[in-house]
Amino acid sequence: MNNKKILITGFSGFVARHFVDYLDSLKINVEIYGIDIKEPQYDLEQFAPRIKIFFKVLDMTEIEQLEALFCEFIPDYILHLAAYSSVAYSWKNPTESFMNNSNIFLNLIQTVQKNNPECRILSVGSSEEYGNVERDNLPIRENQPLQPVSPYAVARVSQEMMSKIFSNAFQMQIILTRSFNHIGPRQDNRFAVPSFINRIMDIKRKGLKYGEIETGDITVVRDFVDVRDVVRAYYLLLLDGRAGEVYNICSGKGVSLKEIIDMIAEQVGVEVMSKMNMDLVRPMDNRIIVGASFKIESELGWRPEIGLWETIHDMIQYQE
Repeated sequence: MNNKKILITGFSGFVARHFVDYLDSLKINVEIYGIDIKEPQYDLEQFAPRIKIFFKVLDMTEIEQLEALFCEFIPDYILHLAAYSSVAYSWKNPTESFMNNSNIFLNLIQTVQKNNPECRILSVGSSEEYGNVERDNLPIRENQPLQPVSPYAVARVSQEMMSKIFSNAFQMQIILTRSFNHIGPRQDNRFAVPSFINRIMDIKRKGLKYGEIETGDITVVRDFVDVRDVVRAYYLLLLDGRAGEVYNICSGKGVSLKEIIDMIAEQVGVEVMSKMNMDLVRPMDNRIIVGASFKIESELGWRPEIGLWETIHDMIQYQE
């Protein structure tokens, strides 16, 4: 990827920032054009001179704006991160969530197909696409039938199906992921784990040894993978992933949200009681999601390197 041009959508999100950090660690020369509906909250000049970053506020639902962008910047690679990525938000705003996530991707690939069909695109999807999977079918492999159970997940399946159509019909270089729950420093408190950390740390900030937090259903089991491992996988897939193929990005280990809360409380040094608030419980939810990463491991040699305890530690350090 040395001396190449990369377009990153959803540039102001925490995954994009970690991806730029990873590129910086490789000490390669790249040119990045970032787009988002809001400005990034960090200094883009800090990565110069090796990494040149241009940024533009751009609404991807307006295809004319994308067309104009491609008149000034023709990327070799695209990392498509832009999305309303909260499942909870999709239940409260199903139309906005579905239309945004589906339309921005369709606008993007139409623009690429018209202006630069050789460009390699990483279409980031979600483990939410799998829906409720029987325990006998765990860990989940890429050939598991998709049974989405939220508006967000339906939009992600739509994005994936559109990717395959354009990949097959126009031989476009679109690589797909089903990324499992990735967490790490800088993640927004709208998401479960950083929210738990923030509220448990508030107990300690008040000088208390014991406290209570309200949660949704914390018996559900998820496969958590560190965002720093995730962006390393994205880099390898952009370079060498097979067009039209889907890759799980996961740890292969299932952990309940209650275990996450207990781990945070132990590291912070307080005792925590969880109280379920039915307003925080989703109308439908996947009971257990644990993935298998055999495919990306065998093809590209990727496997997660950062353990959950270390990830939680680093997230706590970030919020202190």
